[in-house]
Amino acid sequence: MKKIILITGCSSGIGRASAQLCAAQGWQVVATMRDTSQAGTLAGLPHVDLLPLDVSDRASIAAAFAAIESRHGRLDAIVNNAGFGAFGPFETASRELIERQLATNLSGMMDVTRAALPLMRAQRGGTIVNIASIGGLVTMPLNAIYHATKYAVVGFTEGLSYELAPFNIRARYVAPGGVATDFAGRSLSTTFEGDDHPYAGTVAKVLAAFRQRSGSYSTPEQIAQVVLQAVTDEGPQVAYVAGEDAQALLAARAQLGEQDYLRMMAQRFGLAG
Repeated sequence: MKKIILITGCSSGIGRASAQLCAAQGWQVVATMRDTSQAGTLAGLPHVDLLPLDVSDRASIAAAFAAIESRHGRLDAIVNNAGFGAFGPFETASRELIERQLATNLSGMMDVTRAALPLMRAQRGGTIVNIASIGGLVTMPLNAIYHATKYAVVGFTEGLSYELAPFNIRARYVAPGGVATDFAGRSLSTTFEGDDHPYAGTVAKVLAAFRQRSGSYSTPEQIAQVVLQAVTDEGPQVAYVAGEDAQALLAARAQLGEQDYLRMMAQRFGLAG
């Protein structure tokens, strides 16, 4: 019996690459996105079903899962990938942007997970993979709101893993480092407009540092390989750190200790006093 996997946020980047890889590996992929006209190379691929799904809309989630149950009758894995980044000073962030960040990156992921659990419990097995970020394990300047959601994804996933284990359902997360996608374009929202705010100098320094390091980022296809590993592993592992830059940051924090690590990061972004 072909295994069924649901992946959210498949219009680009990690989601699209993961859908293509899983389909190539023999999974029946339910590739979801808010607007299926943005499916691009996924449209028409064998073993790929396209479904509209907006993770911030519970009615949309319910409709997608009704379609999955009707078409397939089971669900073996989900990859909660949909998300975006809020970049900029917390002080200049609107309440609307903060709520949208939380609704997409955190509560939307929780709602999709909750919708999947009855199917997985009934079949006594399944795997839930939540796409977190190295930003759920360490921090960088001007990403406080994004970090708040990704730290929460890490904690939620690890905590969930205990209660689902008796049902043979695995919960784990993938924490990518920098990824060469359009995340900084269509998937990034700034908390500010223009340069007329007290943090303009900090923004300029941080953006320059990010641009300087973008050449070392992983490709979506490289991260998709780690996603597939997390989906298919039979062991108890919960955390999957993806990308050399992400692994280097974790190693630096462990070796330097908190104060020296934070000092190093401030220097890296030109913010050391």
